[in-house]
Amino acid sequence: MKKHIAIFASGKGSNAKAIIEYFKHNDNIEISLVVSNKEDAGVLEIARENKIPTCVLSKEQLNKQEYLMPILEKAQVDLIVLAGFLLLVPSYLVKSFPNRIINIHPALLPKYGGKGMYGMKVHETVFQNKEAETGITIHFVNEQYDEGEYILQKKVAISSTDTPQTITAKVQQLEHEWFPKAIAEFRFL
Repeated sequence: MKKHIAIFASGKGSNAKAIIEYFKHNDNIEISLVVSNKEDAGVLEIARENKIPTCVLSKEQLNKQEYLMPILEKAQVDLIVLAGFLLLVPSYLVKSFPNRIINIHPALLPKYGGKGMYGMKVHETVFQNKEAETGITIHFVNEQYDEGEYILQKKVAISSTDTPQTITAKVQQLEHEWFPKAIAEFRFL
């Protein structure tokens, strides 16, 4: 039976694009919905280009179970994938999808995680702290930012010539390679 994934994203959607491309011709997994909290998010255009239904919601709508759950049920969502979604997932959603919401974080958690630590902020902090390595963490989502059980971590070395921008590029390369693979290996309950 085909499994359905909803991607939640707030930005340009490079991870969402990698995931959509990876599963484009998969007979068992379908990206059935893209959700964003920003009307001008680039991820929405990527979804439209791939004929994937979209939903834009406010923070208030996200926090209303009676608003979001019917949308997810209509799309038959089995797994929620956070690909640069910057809002805290409400507890009703975590309880409705136990161990079926996964997130990617652009650092080796528990370092550089938590509220406000995303995107370039993470890479600049890694750079300022002169870390020898960084990477990605794919993890289950709970009611706290970046504190769910780890699924996968991948590392990349940082050289003395790296900048926050080159660190970003290295981390994004890991994200685009490993996030779709981790989803493909996910065991749907």
